[in-house]
Amino acid sequence: MTDQPASDTPAPDAEPAEILPDAAELAAQIAARLCHDFISPASAIVSGLDLLEDPTAQDMREDAMNLIAQSARKLADQLQFARIAFGASSSAETFDPRELEKLAQGVYAHVRPELDWKIEPVSVNKPTARILMNLAQIAAGALPMGGLATIRAVESDGRVAISVDAAGPRARLKPEVVRGLAGQGRGDAVSGAWVQAYYLYLIARQSGGRVAAESGEDRVTLVAFAPADG
Repeated sequence: MTDQPASDTPAPDAEPAEILPDAAELAAQIAARLCHDFISPASAIVSGLDLLEDPTAQDMREDAMNLIAQSARKLADQLQFARIAFGASSSAETFDPRELEKLAQGVYAHVRPELDWKIEPVSVNKPTARILMNLAQIAAGALPMGGLATIRAVESDGRVAISVDAAGPRARLKPEVVRGLAGQGRGDAVSGAWVQAYYLYLIARQSGGRVAAESGEDRVTLVAFAPADG
């Protein structure tokens, strides 16, 4: 009896390898996520301007001005936040946590939950700054009914340990966020929430750190570690 060559066909019950986005596709998904965040306040500004130009809506002029002002602040806050969370942010390699807090609080000014910022290091490197920003925004998304997100960071033994405790009614992480934080694909979900979590996973991994999440009743805990240098 002659030996038969091994078959290259996988077993019927073998699961197909998960396909993750390449650099170009990941960039496109991040861009789509940012456009989604920016389009709402930008559209509100346009609506306010349309009201100002409508001769039949002059009695709504004050409402239109308020809409324009609020939406412009929201858009500016989101843009400044995104420069650090997703962008290169000029040539800066270290960041003052107090400045990062202002950016994070700017985002929280337009959502239900509140942010308690407790960061010990006097400065953080670029990967750590990005991790902090994205963790803060993901924590806000985990509190749809409001609550408090407490973010802490301490530096010890050459690394920065970050924790976020998000507590509030119905606190939860969407399944696609959990998958992204674990470095897995988004599955059948839309990519908006997933791509930020996956991007955060990549930042932590490429800097030599890691990120993890745990959910309990009305509470979500996010943790990350990153080198203090680099």
